[in-house]
Amino acid sequence: MNDPVAELRSALDAAATALRGSGSETDADPGMRLERPKRSGQGDFATNAAMLLAPVLGMPPREIASRLGERLAAQLPVELSHFEVAGPGFLNLVMSDEWHRVGLRRLLEAGDSFGSGGARSPERILLEFVSANPTGPIVAASGRHAAYGDSLGRILEHHGHTVAREYYVNDSGSQVLRLGESVRARALGQDPPEDGYQGGYVADIAKRVEGAADESVDVRELADRAVAAMVDGIKATMSRYGVQYDRYFSERSLHEGSPSTVDRAIADVREAEHIYEHDDALWLRTTTFGDDKDRVLVRRGGEPTYFASDLAYMESKRERGFERQILVLGADHHGYVARLKAAFQALGGDPDMLEPLIMQLVHLVENAERTKMSKRRGDFVTLDELLDEIGVDATRYFMLQSSHERTLDLNLDLARSQSSENPVYYIQYAHARIASMLARVGEERVALAVADGCDWSSPAGELHSAERELIRKLLSLPEEIAEAAERRAPHRIAVFALELAQEFTAFYTNCKVVGAEPATLESFRVALCLATRTQLALVLRLLGVSAPDAM
Repeated sequence: MNDPVAELRSALDAAATALRGSGSETDADPGMRLERPKRSGQGDFATNAAMLLAPVLGMPPREIASRLGERLAAQLPVELSHFEVAGPGFLNLVMSDEWHRVGLRRLLEAGDSFGSGGARSPERILLEFVSANPTGPIVAASGRHAAYGDSLGRILEHHGHTVAREYYVNDSGSQVLRLGESVRARALGQDPPEDGYQGGYVADIAKRVEGAADESVDVRELADRAVAAMVDGIKATMSRYGVQYDRYFSERSLHEGSPSTVDRAIADVREAEHIYEHDDALWLRTTTFGDDKDRVLVRRGGEPTYFASDLAYMESKRERGFERQILVLGADHHGYVARLKAAFQALGGDPDMLEPLIMQLVHLVENAERTKMSKRRGDFVTLDELLDEIGVDATRYFMLQSSHERTLDLNLDLARSQSSENPVYYIQYAHARIASMLARVGEERVALAVADGCDWSSPAGELHSAERELIRKLLSLPEEIAEAAERRAPHRIAVFALELAQEFTAFYTNCKVVGAEPATLESFRVALCLATRTQLALVLRLLGVSAPDAM
């Protein structure tokens, strides 16, 4: 184990278990916390363990906290400086300078693998995100889905899971035919149908797609060519945005072959007796699994519904061996969650292994006004236009800085600014500042600092509080990654990146690095800067944001 905080937590668990005794409950209480206090002067870490042990031991929590502290002091004679009992029974722990120096050594040894591989049960995960209809370019709002899905995939992989990224191309259905009709109309100099697509991009497709004005070309064939052109554009935009998919999955492929994937999925739920016929249609009894009403799979006349495609797509993922399916849905898809989970159960799946995540809306804000977007009318801002305006890094960071469960107002004025008020600029500037400083110091001096500068057995005096704070922030990364992975919350990494940059700025302001005396102190601080640069680069990479060496 190279995580000093995890080792401290294990020591706390062992001390609590020893106090509890060898009764029936010897495992650590799941409610027991070890966390950074919110206010200074309350130690480096605090725990509520004594208050949880009080009902078991029948003793006052403060007395238990004192005994727990004594056990920890005996277990960690070098690492624990002292402890304090506070309030109703909180135990505050103050770690020694030696613990911090060892922590820095661990950070340097681990490099950018620090915090990786923490998943207790690694899984094969199919992560599907964006999947906007290929009837128009990717709009700016979809940039939130793309940044979220891509960053979540990076975090899950760093945490130890195997992740495949997939874009579900809705290339089957009436909307595709309407696109073909709209392209044909524009090619002939006519207005698209009332229910067609009005955007200027349709005229551009009409110029690019072969046979658009040739009325001998079937409109369905024209629609397929138009969709292929749109998918090429989607791929180009996603690549520019730093998002790479393992597969663009065609909805139409689910209906191909004999039997098709749709046929096999329907056969499976029929065999499980979850199918019935009513009004000449085929229904899936999703109410058995908590849905508010049953769903039609095949309409009167034999045409499969979109829901049949959803069922077949889940079946395809299961057939390909993915243990968990995560799909990122738009804010207007709340009603889909229950029916998708019901269909997954009907196929024999564990509903907990299907995770439909609802992404809330994003609004572009400029001069305190929101920009409206509508793909059908053509009144929208494309993701490419947004990237032209504020760049990839700002777009991705601002899309990720708050929880996907909250509506996001993206402030274009702030995103454009090159100042400390702009969080992504602030973080990247911290990385560039360290890179510049280390370049001035030189590779040989940096190597020497790593070799001997943070050896706790050769102390260079008492650590500055800013040094201690920065090291503890760096050491908290594994827990942040675990939380971000398990809660599907990339915004935690965005927040962490900003807080780490702030901690570094405080350290750099208060602690002289180059030229610090004695030389061992300079070595220690150079090594600390190197560890910070490594971790800033790591968390920016998890966000899909670049880590420049100069700005």
